[in-house]
Amino acid sequence: MPRRWIPVNFLEAQMDDFGQYDAVGLAELVRSRQVSQLELVDETIDRIERLNPQLNAVVIKMYEYARDLAKSETTKGPFAGVPFLLKDFLGEFSGVEYSQSSRFLSGFVPNKDAVLTQRFKRAGFITVGKTNLPEFAIGATTEPKFRGATHNPWDLERTPGGSSGGAGASVASRIVPAAHGNDAGGSIRIPAAACGTVGLKPTRGRNPLGPNYSDLISGFVAEHVLTRTVRDTAAILDVTAGPDTGDWYPAPTKSSQFLKDCTTDPGQLKIAVSVESPTGTPVHPDCIAAVHDIASLCEDLGHHVVEAAPSYNADALWYNFTSMMSVGVAWMVDAWAERLGREAVDDELEPFIQALAAHGRTTSGPNYLAMLQELQVLARDIGGFFQDYHVLLTPTLGEPAIPLGVLKYDSGDPLELRRSQGKFSPFTYMTNVTGQPAITLPLAMSQNSLPIGLHFAGRYGDESTLFKLSAQLEQARPWIDRVPPVSV
Repeated sequence: MPRRWIPVNFLEAQMDDFGQYDAVGLAELVRSRQVSQLELVDETIDRIERLNPQLNAVVIKMYEYARDLAKSETTKGPFAGVPFLLKDFLGEFSGVEYSQSSRFLSGFVPNKDAVLTQRFKRAGFITVGKTNLPEFAIGATTEPKFRGATHNPWDLERTPGGSSGGAGASVASRIVPAAHGNDAGGSIRIPAAACGTVGLKPTRGRNPLGPNYSDLISGFVAEHVLTRTVRDTAAILDVTAGPDTGDWYPAPTKSSQFLKDCTTDPGQLKIAVSVESPTGTPVHPDCIAAVHDIASLCEDLGHHVVEAAPSYNADALWYNFTSMMSVGVAWMVDAWAERLGREAVDDELEPFIQALAAHGRTTSGPNYLAMLQELQVLARDIGGFFQDYHVLLTPTLGEPAIPLGVLKYDSGDPLELRRSQGKFSPFTYMTNVTGQPAITLPLAMSQNSLPIGLHFAGRYGDESTLFKLSAQLEQARPWIDRVPPVSV
């Protein structure tokens, strides 16, 4: 690992170097008393105030809470004192506004934490604020009408991706080393790829969704973080993973500590490689070139690389997936109406969410279960492919980050969604259906100096292999020194 992550004497370094340290490194500095928790929190607040006017990444500020907690120095755990940001979706924090970027929820304040929020607290993270997302976390770009668009720190005219776009922009710009995200069709991996960070969607059920849910939309949704280093992604999963009391199903038991996997040789892996979009949309030449380059690197590292991809009906998978998502949106709107005790009125819901919910309401219960069954059959077919390969390598996105305003969400129709979003993000949603873990790594840059993410999908329950391979690739092609133009 680069030595600069854990300097000999932080107090002799400029605080501007804060952004070069990952969460593991900052936690070590706090433990060794080379920096105080309050110094880290104050520096993070300063970074938000300096960068957020350009990025609009942090939409709810928790400065007083963070400073008071840092001053008390009562936080415990492996990440004690490390500043952190929660996504304003599923990350309910007792006593703090929770809006999901929707005017309908504006002013709502929960009276209890999400289980994952509790685990972040128990790990010692100090939450300094909450990040932006599209309304109800639906979409591959972060341009909500309520909170306004988030901008990509590599190019302010471009999207940071979605739905965890605020998290991606915050981590890439060095505001924090790690930030919470969630992923129903790529919502961790899309912004990680667009912003040049690491983003893992864990195995279905690896992180809890309690206390309100055991799964969401038949298991499509997974929770985790965006980071700048592989070891942060692994170490944070070590402290958050595991079922909560009453969960309907757990992920398979992990065989070792994920952080330990980052220092373990992966051995020779059989890696399938594909640059073909499952939905037949064109893939940008820079993304194709990046995959071929990293495939060659994998061969140089001793892995067996084969051009191959799962064979399945991608149109059926897309149609059923997006139709089921629309049912989920209809349920979210209705569930919030019940929770708030009133229906949404006027412009409290964006037209796209209204259209998606209306489409979802046209699907009957039996039809929903029929679509679920078809996806389950497809998932078994895809799982069979991974009996022959440890990992599938593809681009994360069909093209580098696109300009803001390009993705037009005007309809809830799945075929319209494919036309509007399918070219940008055709690769990620498969593993939300199958429940497999998948990680994107910022291993390449485009001709226009934009990040390109490389997507590695692993076997069900096998994050360990992904961490071993990812750490090996990070060592071979380090990216920690790549800094976007908008950063401190």
